[in-house]
Amino acid sequence: MGWFGRKRSGDKESAASPNWRIGEETVQALLVARHQDPFAVLGPHETADGIVIRALVPHAESVAAVLEDGTKEIELTARGGGFFEGLAKHRASRFPYRLRAANSNGTWDFIDPYALPPVLGATDDYLFVEGTHRQLYERLGAHLMSFEGIAGVHFAVWAPRAWRVSVVGDFNAWDGRRHQMRKRIDSGLWEIFAPEVNEGTAYKYEIVSNDGRLLPLKADPVGFLGELRPSTASIVARTERFAWTDGDFLERRRNGDPRRKPMTIYEVHLGSWMRGDGGRFLSYDELASRLIPYVSELGFTHIELLPVSEHPLDASWGYEPIGLFAPTRRFGDPAGFARFVDRAHAAGLSVILDWVPAHFPTDIHGLAQFDGAPLYEHGDPRLGFHPDWNTAIYDFGRREVRAFLAANALFWLDRYHVDGLRVDAVASMLYLDYSRKPGEWLPNSDGGNDNRDAVAFVKRVNELVYAAHPGAVTIAEESTAWPGVSSPTHAGGLGFGFKWNLGFMHDTLAYMAQDPVHRKWHHDRLTFGLLYAFSENFVLPLSHDEVVHGKASLINKMPGDDWQKFANLRAYYGFMWAHPGKKLLFMGQEFAQRREWNEDCSLDFHLLEFPLHKGIQLLVRDLNRLHQTQPALHARDCEPEGFRWIVVDDREQSVVAFIRYGAPQDPPVVMVANFTPVPRHGYRIGLPCPGWWREILNTDVEIYGGSGLGNLGGIAAGDISSHGLPASAELTLPPLATLYLQFADQ
Repeated sequence: MGWFGRKRSGDKESAASPNWRIGEETVQALLVARHQDPFAVLGPHETADGIVIRALVPHAESVAAVLEDGTKEIELTARGGGFFEGLAKHRASRFPYRLRAANSNGTWDFIDPYALPPVLGATDDYLFVEGTHRQLYERLGAHLMSFEGIAGVHFAVWAPRAWRVSVVGDFNAWDGRRHQMRKRIDSGLWEIFAPEVNEGTAYKYEIVSNDGRLLPLKADPVGFLGELRPSTASIVARTERFAWTDGDFLERRRNGDPRRKPMTIYEVHLGSWMRGDGGRFLSYDELASRLIPYVSELGFTHIELLPVSEHPLDASWGYEPIGLFAPTRRFGDPAGFARFVDRAHAAGLSVILDWVPAHFPTDIHGLAQFDGAPLYEHGDPRLGFHPDWNTAIYDFGRREVRAFLAANALFWLDRYHVDGLRVDAVASMLYLDYSRKPGEWLPNSDGGNDNRDAVAFVKRVNELVYAAHPGAVTIAEESTAWPGVSSPTHAGGLGFGFKWNLGFMHDTLAYMAQDPVHRKWHHDRLTFGLLYAFSENFVLPLSHDEVVHGKASLINKMPGDDWQKFANLRAYYGFMWAHPGKKLLFMGQEFAQRREWNEDCSLDFHLLEFPLHKGIQLLVRDLNRLHQTQPALHARDCEPEGFRWIVVDDREQSVVAFIRYGAPQDPPVVMVANFTPVPRHGYRIGLPCPGWWREILNTDVEIYGGSGLGNLGGIAAGDISSHGLPASAELTLPPLATLYLQFADQ
């Protein structure tokens, strides 16, 4: 147990020792960095004989306290091992000084960190323990500041069961004896102000557990920048001084209901969208110069980034983050990421981040066993360990953990102006028995499988986001039938703005994978989604998860020869873009990349030299533009009044047709899709009214790579009722193609 529990500054070395000298046991405890309260010993302290100054300066042969004006030096007596103490006689109060140390290599001056008071206050303790410290990131972590007129960095970290915590880094030769931190008993926070530490300094926390173990060095849980992997230190960085230019964009974002606005999302993994020379990562600035114009030209409204929080393993795609507050160093620094978001906003693009509060990796420099025992994770492995991913699960029942995660969610919107969070693996948070066998999980107090702590946490985060950032959105990746995922919390819901419709994705891709001759037997996979399409505010995702690990690229999921594969994909995109729900497409799918996604290399942009691939890209561009310019295709995505079936049961010919409505003054749009390679001539469909219906999209036109069959720009509908509608027209349905018709007689 070393020096634990020994007497501190009141110890006497011997009967002959002055009262102001501390005992040898206390000195030794400091020298081996096992003293629990170094601020009670080091620095200036009042005694009956005057102010005693104590300093621990390893490798120094002599130390003196130099008055601020440089007029006097107070020599400190060496006690061995780098510990020094001395008395400033006849001084009844503290006074400013610097320490001057010397050895055979020279002399150096520095400000004594133990001469300074705490930065944090009782309010910080209270709000943290209560779990209501909204801007926790402004108090924890490493903050460049001027304190008591001195420039430096304030470090603060939560480690309530630690015996001792030190901050170590380049500035103190990674020596845990030199910046042993002050513990705030009420909260378990540790802090120290380190004078003259600069931006760009690498650091970690050295922690001694309550049972005396020296733990592996820990990165800062609230660090704002990390070293490039495989290095793992945190780096002192600023995040609060970026000069934003997106005020007008944010003001526009505040206005209107996101459910009634266009939303087509381009999902991106920044590390593999495009690489530089030699396979290097592009910087945030290079990505802003290349990716943002590309996405904007294709008509997308949003960019969704796979997690950009710092993570140790490239192959995790960011879904096993360690530095939740740090944009990954792979692409640059915090200011570079801020410039990326600012330039996206300048181009009219919103930025959504994948956010991962469900679990975290167990790398030794991260959150796992942070102070020597479970802290951020639940201590019971039936609640705190994820069997699918071999990761730790946050203890959502602990207020400090909830505060940490909630503050992180707000951090990305506060500091980096992002426009939304897509929350990963929500189902794994909601269910106590998620991916667990009987006996491997603990039921709640009523014997159920719902994780009430996680539910309360999710609701709170959504309430905070929507209150603090009007117009921002949260999107749940939630794969079950949990009710009210995107309903307000006051109505009993979880409070998300949107939910991924994974059922749509799985059903429709399974349908498209069928040979057209067999599709009539699977027709319900195409239509079933409309039975629940308005039960939530849905995003229709064709995500990264569908084009990896042997699942094949989208184009290779399609049956038939090459022409039919591309025709199938074009028809599918046309159907999807007309279907109620916002849209999401993973990078590479916009030009039908043939191989599966590989996070280690760029997309195959050379495929755009071939007409069929270029045609897919042009189609996606035109679909996005129609989605934006035609209110019928977006304004009522989440309302049943915006949809009506025309043809739902023609399984023999694999044809479907429906109407999309916007506001009363908006012209309706009719979608008709033929999912067989057989052209259909004279195919009658009902229409809402007689008159001219313009063909505003045909996925079979030659510019997209199709055969060029169509309706010569439009059709005239007559007063012949059909399909329960007052008017109708006969159409030519191209093979494996989707048509959009818009009423033009207004």
